[in-house]
Amino acid sequence: MTLAAPLLTSRQIAKTFSDTKALDGVSLDVHAGDMIALIGASGSGKSTLLRSLAGQIAIDPGPGTIDGFGARLQEGGRVTKESRATRVRIAFIFQQFNLVGRLTVFTNACLGALGHMSFWRGMFGRWPEETRLEAMAALARVGIAEQAGQRAGVLSGGQQQRGAIARALVQRADVILADEPVASLDPVSARRVMEILRELNRRDGLTVMVTLHRVDYALRYCDRVIALQRGRIVYDGNRDGLDQARLTDIYGPEFEDTFWEPAPS
Repeated sequence: MTLAAPLLTSRQIAKTFSDTKALDGVSLDVHAGDMIALIGASGSGKSTLLRSLAGQIAIDPGPGTIDGFGARLQEGGRVTKESRATRVRIAFIFQQFNLVGRLTVFTNACLGALGHMSFWRGMFGRWPEETRLEAMAALARVGIAEQAGQRAGVLSGGQQQRGAIARALVQRADVILADEPVASLDPVSARRVMEILRELNRRDGLTVMVTLHRVDYALRYCDRVIALQRGRIVYDGNRDGLDQARLTDIYGPEFEDTFWEPAPS
């Protein structure tokens, strides 16, 4: 049996900020249908890895490469010109939502379609009927259709994050990269956002990679866990392989004093 090629791959990528090695020879494969949690202490390289895969930052010059959907996205320390067409298939969800606060929730959702239409049509908000229908369906999917006409800036944090997910759906992305999407949310809103991401993965087959500080969320909602430590992958496997001892190795002895519970059976 031949396994399908990965959607995203990195090979020996590195990233340096001043004198700090944020990534140090990271290689991984992301396959269609993966639900991946990136975990690790602050400064371990989680966000840098996610942003590199999304093409938001260029990796260091050298042998490192990033490929996506059969195209070269980064090599030689630069984001390739060929990556533009591919990157529309990768949606990025930010910790601080990244919605345009003065625009309506509906318009923010429609912005996801910009990669599929002309610049000028998008500039003046001349959304095709198909996009309008997709936007309302996406807002309904994440449970905020009733807020479609409100300015995004007046919504709660949890509602804004759901608006960001709706925008990703309108983008028709195959991969969602979410950088600490629940870090600034209350527990109820955080669980709702994680449940939506998991549903999109299981029901729609979307590939999701999410950075998380909450280890219990990683183990509850994600099947595969990648742990980073000082810019290197120290664990990549099923969530069941992460016991208390292994997590203590990843985070240090202080981890024993933090809340952790295994994934439900």
